[in-house]
Amino acid sequence: MNVITICRKEIHSYFRSPIAYFLMGFFALVSGFMFYGAVVAFVNRALESAQFGQSAPMNVDEWVVRNVLSNVSVIGLFLIPMMTMRSFAEEKRSGTMELLVTSPLRDWEIVLGKWLGAMVMYAALLGLVAINLGTLYAYGTPSWQPMLVGFLGLLLQGGAFLAIGIFVSSMTKNQIVAGVAGFCVFLLLWVLDWVTSFSESAMSKVIGYISVISHFESFAKGVIDSKDVIYYVSMIVLGLFLTARSMDSMRWRA
Repeated sequence: MNVITICRKEIHSYFRSPIAYFLMGFFALVSGFMFYGAVVAFVNRALESAQFGQSAPMNVDEWVVRNVLSNVSVIGLFLIPMMTMRSFAEEKRSGTMELLVTSPLRDWEIVLGKWLGAMVMYAALLGLVAINLGTLYAYGTPSWQPMLVGFLGLLLQGGAFLAIGIFVSSMTKNQIVAGVAGFCVFLLLWVLDWVTSFSESAMSKVIGYISVISHFESFAKGVIDSKDVIYYVSMIVLGLFLTARSMDSMRWRA
């Protein structure tokens, strides 16, 4: 299948360059530090509670799992532009874009293949977080359902960012421009939620709904809300659709 072929090509291109190893190393370092900080805060709080005779049990899901997953969603804001900036920009720079647009491959096959390749890379990064959280089972009994829901939210959020980032990359042949522009778009989607803190109007609520922050909160709590799933799926479809239209315009120019 053409989509799988493009996907494999993208995955191989990540690991043929230092990008994958840098992303995995940096992600492992930062997420590991956040996991360590969350565990230390949990242990210290538990010791303080025991010292003062407080009998209320500490919830490892709330103190560790939720905090780690929420922080990981922030890391993606910085790393995903580095993953998507080369998707189409590198093809244009190296001159292989003409081969793609003049090939018998359909636009949606190219776009979907590149997006799936980036998703596999992002899932590999999340696997590093899963290893950290998995160590909790050696010393405690965290609930696995909230953890799985949280990872589902991260995958959906990452998929939306990747789709938008690939579209941004298709608009330029400069990787640096694609990375900076992608980060700016992600940051804008991140801070739109702040509008709701200044106004309660219908427009501010609509703008707040577009923000990615509010839609991950329920996943971090272990709750699947259909409106959040619809939001992320809609963002993925929109990003891939716009990229396909950008590909179509390049095919006409070619």
